[in-house]
Amino acid sequence: MGSIAKKGLQQYLLQLQQHPLRTKAITAGVLSAISDLVAQKITGIQKLQVRRLLLKVLFGVAYLGPFGHFLHLLLDKLFKGKKDKSTVAKKVLLEQITVSPWNNLLFMVYYGMVIEKRPWIQVKSNIKREYPKVQYTAWAFWPVVGWVNHLYVPLQLRVVFHSIIACCWGIFLNLRARSMVLKKA
Repeated sequence: MGSIAKKGLQQYLLQLQQHPLRTKAITAGVLSAISDLVAQKITGIQKLQVRRLLLKVLFGVAYLGPFGHFLHLLLDKLFKGKKDKSTVAKKVLLEQITVSPWNNLLFMVYYGMVIEKRPWIQVKSNIKREYPKVQYTAWAFWPVVGWVNHLYVPLQLRVVFHSIIACCWGIFLNLRARSMVLKKA
């Protein structure tokens, strides 16, 4: 079994080298699917919501993978590939004041309007109420991920690493939301 896993990893790394954008997009889509499948189970959804799952995959494939790919290339170009702690701190700070708020806001709009099919007025109300909490939580967690990512992970694997952590993050947020619902009941 170990040789199958090793061959699979070698093939994946080869695809990542030959077709980085496509591989990162597909990876983000697959991890978005895993995150949503686990989230649906955790929240007690009895019948798989296929539409929701596919729309989350679409978000991963069309936005998260490509955006992460180009973001990390841009950051590496802006900071000339440096990996010293001062440069990493600047990269993380830049990410946290620009990309983090944008990604959270975009996902909340996408989730509300596209996945849940809610009107803009409801989505806007939810954003006003929930966005500060979401962003504050993100700022407490993602800088550590960014630090590890920029300091220790090779450029080609940064989006993959970030996507894996995002998958776990999505599961965590669903667990947190479920526990809050249970506390209110």
